[in-house]
Amino acid sequence: MAPVVRPVRRADVRLPSLAPFEDGALESEGDYDGLEFRDLDLVGQEGRGARFMDCGMYGVALDETRLSRARIMDSVLDGVRGVGTDLAEASLRDVELIDARLGGVQLHASMLERVLVRGGKIDYLNLRTARLKDVVFESCVLVEPDFGGARLERVEFRDCVIRRADFSAATMVDVDLRTVAELDIARGIDRLTGAVISPSQLLDLAPAFAAQMGVKVAGPGA
Repeated sequence: MAPVVRPVRRADVRLPSLAPFEDGALESEGDYDGLEFRDLDLVGQEGRGARFMDCGMYGVALDETRLSRARIMDSVLDGVRGVGTDLAEASLRDVELIDARLGGVQLHASMLERVLVRGGKIDYLNLRTARLKDVVFESCVLVEPDFGGARLERVEFRDCVIRRADFSAATMVDVDLRTVAELDIARGIDRLTGAVISPSQLLDLAPAFAAQMGVKVAGPGA
């Protein structure tokens, strides 16, 4: 029997021995290969268009760090934190984001392929018009994530909490929501074509589905 959804090809990052980052500050269009960024303050720094290959970021502060159009490949970001990190139009491939504490991170119009987001909490994640392929959100909390106009292909939300999600105009192909612990969709309930949910989730979402269809639900004599 064919699977209900095609399985995700998960990221499997194996970093080489890393050299410490000692330059002090990022540079736009910078080229960073095989470096370890550990417990650094990169707040407000400028790294537009930078390339990160085989890098590890551990406990790094990224408040208002500008990394739009950056390319991050075969890298691990563990325990990073920040508000207003700008990754608009960035490309993430074979990346693990672990135990992040982020707020208002901008990933609109970005490309995510073979990315694992595990643990942590991300508030107001902006993924509008982004392209996600082979992405796993695992045991994390997403508060008001915005997937408006995004394309999600082979995306799995595993043991997550999703609150007030916006899927307006999103396109889904093989999206697995069945193990989401808390699923709250504020907008775009009609865009779940291409996703699979569990029977219990269907019951929880029934009022939203009814409202979308214009069906009124009332008891006898109401």
